[in-house]
Amino acid sequence: MFNKILIANRGEIACRIMRTCRRLGVHTVAVYAEADRYARHVAMADEAVCIGPAAASESYLNTARLLDAARTTGAQAIHPGYGFVSENADFARHCAEADITFIGPAPETIEIMGSKSRSKQLMADAGVPVVPGWHGGEAKPEQLAREAKDIGFPLMIKAVAGGGGKGMRVVRSADDFAEALDGAQREARAAFGDDCVLLERYLEQPRHIEFQIFGDSHGNIVHLFERECSIQRRYQKIIEESPSPFLDERLRQEMGEAAVRAARTVSYLGAGTVEFIVDHAGDFFFMEMNTRLQVEHPVTEMTTGVDLVEWQLRVAAGEKLPSGGKALKQQGHAVEARIYAENPAQEFLPATGRINHLRTPPPARGLRLDSGVREGDRVSPHYDPMLAKLIVWHETRDGAISALREALARTALFGLHNNIAFLAAVAALPAFAAGQIDTGFVDTHLAQLIEPSGDTPAALWAVGAAQLLLAQQARSAALAAASGDPWSPWQARDGWQINATGVIRLYLGTPGQPAQTVTLTADKQGWLLSRNDTQLTLSEIARDGDTLSLRIDGEPVTAIVLEHDNELIITLEGVRHALAVPRTDSAHAEDDGGLIAPMPGRVVRVYVADGDRVATDAPLLVLEAMKMEYTVRAPADGLVQRILYREGDTVEADTLLAEFTTEEI
Repeated sequence: MFNKILIANRGEIACRIMRTCRRLGVHTVAVYAEADRYARHVAMADEAVCIGPAAASESYLNTARLLDAARTTGAQAIHPGYGFVSENADFARHCAEADITFIGPAPETIEIMGSKSRSKQLMADAGVPVVPGWHGGEAKPEQLAREAKDIGFPLMIKAVAGGGGKGMRVVRSADDFAEALDGAQREARAAFGDDCVLLERYLEQPRHIEFQIFGDSHGNIVHLFERECSIQRRYQKIIEESPSPFLDERLRQEMGEAAVRAARTVSYLGAGTVEFIVDHAGDFFFMEMNTRLQVEHPVTEMTTGVDLVEWQLRVAAGEKLPSGGKALKQQGHAVEARIYAENPAQEFLPATGRINHLRTPPPARGLRLDSGVREGDRVSPHYDPMLAKLIVWHETRDGAISALREALARTALFGLHNNIAFLAAVAALPAFAAGQIDTGFVDTHLAQLIEPSGDTPAALWAVGAAQLLLAQQARSAALAAASGDPWSPWQARDGWQINATGVIRLYLGTPGQPAQTVTLTADKQGWLLSRNDTQLTLSEIARDGDTLSLRIDGEPVTAIVLEHDNELIITLEGVRHALAVPRTDSAHAEDDGGLIAPMPGRVVRVYVADGDRVATDAPLLVLEAMKMEYTVRAPADGLVQRILYREGDTVEADTLLAEFTTEEI
């Protein structure tokens, strides 16, 4: 076993490799670009070396700098993770020349299997089924058009050196072929520096099923069962599971044997994946071999009990697979969901920005979070937008899906666009639960997954109001305790008034929409909620961690509520919703463009008059309560249209103090 390895990667995979190394007592060296100086993987490593500026070509893809970092730190081996140099045959050769072990297959294997055309021909010769098509080399557009006509439509154009959906086009008629070919070649040239393509028959609504294979230097090659990877967007996987709900034992055995045969053909060493495409009849065809660890490897680990990174280290160090890799068994079902910084509503465009707040489920059996980020981190535009992976395990597939829904409901990332709500919507679809999935699943259900499903349910407003009420009561209790008179009715946040019914006004809205006034009126049963023409009775409100329970018109309701700043993420009956809460710490605008009081008190100072223009953070007025003063400040540059209170006036919490509009100064 190695004493020290360098991890030529970043983010969640670097952190995941470090966890295994720490358990095995292997010293780790992280590398980082300047943009990642404060990244999580840098903090986790035993040592860290800066290898250049933010651009990957000058850092994470720079062979000379990676090898120099390994030499200067005394690393005996380099683990490439996935992406970057993980499938770079030249890098593997340079490692060997530098007498540094590359934790992966031989350079020749990477080279052969990295060519879609060469690998398919090799597999066909070995008796592994391949999709009918043209797998030749360079060819002029006229020849490719003739080959396409012979194959028939629809067909798929694929970049020979491609991956990740780049350089791929589906062509449904001869009339569209020339334009699609031009686009695929242009994209392949930009992404891989190689515009060679292959042509394959396009299978309608197929499944993408892959087998994890492993080989050692003693001739042992095994598979560790399959992963279903059919749920994809832009040809990239987002949810994976094992075992596949589609395979029976006969088909599983046939595909597993084909995967091992494919690996044995190239004397495979280390971790790899043989990917198949499977039609509705159960006919399967080789697509490609990934000569590295896959993003979705945790579902295999959770169903087999094998640490694949440990196996990688041991095999690279010359050890045999444990028990020759025999006697492997699967138990239960695992599902993984990839969390990306992206905007599903904008064609999944990557998002950048600061992670203001990160909420994750509490540790539990059958739950795993592989993350490369922390609260406060900035997501840059320089690298892949995947941030983390949420993986769950249960004895049954139904149980695993329920666990995934629960875990996603307790996960939130505030501060930038992300796909957590999208993943939750996928997990909630009946078609997913029924296993009715294929590679077109997301496109088929896109409207359901992204567009709002009608009006916001009335129960959601009740849950949101209950959450704010509990928060107000908690603040009130703290203030009362600090005042020295915890029984004072003046500290109560239950709407108490002299000779009047208790009333509390709250402000809630859906994201991007003006806030609405929600009124809670105390009564014998609890609270009467009024919003527009809707009235509901709320009672027995309680919260345990992220779970809020109450009765609405006597009926029990349970929701998961995550809160940060001015946003509530509420999962109600399995559906994830968002509500916006006007800020009260610096008096943000409410539905009619006003400023609301953050606490009950007396106005002791007014700094502005009607019609004044003010700059951001300018003091507007001062509230006094319990011998403490609070200055209400302008939330932005704008115009004070009207001040509603004078010095000496008493106001309740959440009272409208002033009408304010944002404008350029």
